[in-house]
Amino acid sequence: MTRALLAARPDLLQPDEVARLGGLEVITDGIVEGFLAGLHRSPRRGFSVEFAEHRQYQPGDEPRYVDWKLLGRTDRLYVKQFEEETNLRAMLVIDASASMAWTGSPERLTKLDYGTRLAAALALVLLRQRDAAGLITFDDVVRTITPARSRTRHWATLARVLAQTGPGAGTAAEPALRQVIAALRTRGMVIFISDLLLDRPLTLKALKFLRHRGHQVLVLHLADPAELELARGDETRFRDPESEASVTLAPTEWAAAYRQTVQGVVRAWGEACRAAGMRYALVPTDVPFGTALSRALSA
Repeated sequence: MTRALLAARPDLLQPDEVARLGGLEVITDGIVEGFLAGLHRSPRRGFSVEFAEHRQYQPGDEPRYVDWKLLGRTDRLYVKQFEEETNLRAMLVIDASASMAWTGSPERLTKLDYGTRLAAALALVLLRQRDAAGLITFDDVVRTITPARSRTRHWATLARVLAQTGPGAGTAAEPALRQVIAALRTRGMVIFISDLLLDRPLTLKALKFLRHRGHQVLVLHLADPAELELARGDETRFRDPESEASVTLAPTEWAAAYRQTVQGVVRAWGEACRAAGMRYALVPTDVPFGTALSRALSA
């Protein structure tokens, strides 16, 4: 793969390579490039009541929507576009607890850095479809609530909140998910991004309640590869960053049992989500962003 191709297609890079390309906006624009054409519906631009933005005139546009005042000031033809009732209202719910700050290798992004970039990419896709996107971040409390909006410039607000999101303390997903009920007054979509190191019964109860209210629910389970497979080595002390509980063991002796336990947890989450009519995807943080985004959008 040539360097020029990598520069043109950041979604083909590994997460740590993408992170070196610059700010959140540059990264996300690259990630979503090429993923918009194959979506289930095309971007819609309606002419209704509320003004949204201008775009350059194209042959075939109706003259009545030309902004003649702007033409007089700039000597350029622009068409007024108006806000149309959105197809979908989506709320991104991001886990920003202490466990999300972990990475198994300095060559990879932390789960939180990976998750915020993935959330920004999904928000940009939604907004370009003329759907509304909002954001809730949480740790042991709800930290930020950004209402869902459908205007393209709303992405800058979401990106700013995501860029400022740092790791917090413990995890309490249920209060954050209950906030979604107030944020999405009509049926919409909830995208829950977390490493799922939290109280599973309470979280599933809240997710099922959202599903019962008619919302579509997509659970993106972030996991560092070092969490999925215990690396062999000498006796090591492992510490929980949220509870400070620790255990010392020899990875070589426990690798098989660890793998079986992790696979059981992943399987249990997937089965519980699917049984409740929710979509679930395991997303390792060494998967290129484009692949992760494609999986999420193809569900």
